[in-house]
Amino acid sequence: MTDALVVPPPTSPTRGERALAWREVDLDAVRHNVRLLASASAPAELMVVVKADAYSHGAPQVARAALEAGATHLGVAILEEAFALRRAGIESRLFAWLAAPRAPYAEAIGLDIEVAAYSGAQLAEIAAAARAMRVPAQVHLKAETGMWRGGAADEWPALVALAHRYEQEGLVRVVGVWSHLACADEVDHPATDEQRDSFLRAVEVAEAAGLRPRLRHLANSAATLTRPDLRFDLVRCGLAAYGVNPLVGQPAPVDLRQAMTVRARVTHVKDAPAGAGVSYGHTYRTSAATRLALVPVGYADGLPVLAGGGGTVGVAGASAAIAGRVCMDQFVVDLGDLPVAPGDRVTLLGPGHDGEPTAEQWSAVSGRSRYETLTALGRDRLPPVYVGERAAT
Repeated sequence: MTDALVVPPPTSPTRGERALAWREVDLDAVRHNVRLLASASAPAELMVVVKADAYSHGAPQVARAALEAGATHLGVAILEEAFALRRAGIESRLFAWLAAPRAPYAEAIGLDIEVAAYSGAQLAEIAAAARAMRVPAQVHLKAETGMWRGGAADEWPALVALAHRYEQEGLVRVVGVWSHLACADEVDHPATDEQRDSFLRAVEVAEAAGLRPRLRHLANSAATLTRPDLRFDLVRCGLAAYGVNPLVGQPAPVDLRQAMTVRARVTHVKDAPAGAGVSYGHTYRTSAATRLALVPVGYADGLPVLAGGGGTVGVAGASAAIAGRVCMDQFVVDLGDLPVAPGDRVTLLGPGHDGEPTAEQWSAVSGRSRYETLTALGRDRLPPVYVGERAAT
């Protein structure tokens, strides 16, 4: 008869002490960025976008930091994200803009969550939920202005007329009229002016129908930083709040600080001769005798496979090349003569202080957008560790 297995209780990694790899999130950097954005956009109010678990930074933690630093609103994509924030004790103004038919609007209304309407049919469904709850729904009407994603196009006059009727019935309160920019990250792209003009016409139609929305909002991070004429009453900032430059081909005009750093511990180091083929396909060969380090992070953790074609990491304060293809759970680093041993720390992504690439540099090497670079890293095998977290009051 064998002894029964003894399973140890689960443990929570603290500052990466037990984890092979982890995401380090600097909430003080988030606060710094939000303060800059709030100042830059004033007198417009600031919505910080915390969808996709705050771009893999942790939605409740980022939400609290953003509100402490001056954000007046929070934004998410789907209602389930909004419900999770309410469960976490977040009581601020909260907007969720993406829902399918038969969405749980009644629950959203009961939790004081603002919702979006892109069509008359969607608005009617929201109004029906408000009637059942006996509480008016707070609604932002979205106009199509040139991105051709979500929003009312030819239906806009009918949508705003229906919204006014529902307001008269006490079923909805139109708190916002909004749209989304397609090309604001490319400064001076002509589509942005075209969308501004289309948005202003949509606002005029809404006002002519009798609506008086308090919030007109169009600007994303890029427009917030470069287009004062597009800030209106509210701006919506996502990428910039996390310290990543939202502009293509030029630096950000303010001192953004990247909030996420991804670290891992070296698990194995060995010598390799010149000409050794490394990883799958032998796409990398050592140019001289060297030392190789194994890092336990791979594409299953959100690392781009293409990072092996020119990607680097920070090791011992220097930049070292990723050798060959990134595998599912691991990749190899060509150390040269860097003094590295198993257990030493490697920085995969961060603000660049330790030789590591920034999110912007990862994006350039991998072909991924900066948004995808961040959101891909929200994996269970990269547990978050928070720096600058404050006790709830």
